[in-house]
Amino acid sequence: MNPVSDEVIRVLTFLLPGFVAAAVFYSLTSHPKPGTFDRVIHALIFTVIVQAATAGFPLSKDRELLLAVPAAVVLGLIAVILSNKDWIHRFLRWLRITKETSYPSEWYSSFSRDSCYVVLHLKGQRRLYGWPQEWPSRPDQGHFRIKDAEWLVEHDRTSATGVSDILIPVSEVEMVEFLKPHEKSKE
Repeated sequence: MNPVSDEVIRVLTFLLPGFVAAAVFYSLTSHPKPGTFDRVIHALIFTVIVQAATAGFPLSKDRELLLAVPAAVVLGLIAVILSNKDWIHRFLRWLRITKETSYPSEWYSSFSRDSCYVVLHLKGQRRLYGWPQEWPSRPDQGHFRIKDAEWLVEHDRTSATGVSDILIPVSEVEMVEFLKPHEKSKE
């Protein structure tokens, strides 16, 4: 075989776990996929972590990949959990190091923090009350899926009788109200 192609195969084999971990991360989070250069940098960071984690195992060069790829999947899943649960940034906020979250936007953060009923203020001064089963990751595209929907007219509520869910395009939404949870009455 050509020595150049051997070297290319070795480099790709070395980098593959980082690309696998990055692919797992970006496929299971709402973070926008960065440009090519940034993806390569993220893959290199993941590669260093995977290589460090698997360095202590005495394996032949042929079998390193058999350990590194599953380790990359696990690393990617750990990164997903840390990002989707906001654990690292929550700790850093507690230490007063940052005020940022690990979520990709304030929009996503608002929906992820607390589970509560919402009122969607729609175009044409219509309002829809309900439980957000699903919501768009970004404020400029996608749909809300609202369960237990009720139309609000003045001070009256009108149930959407016979409807399990309503799908509302985000382009129809002008504002979102997050309602406080009802406190349990003391008996």
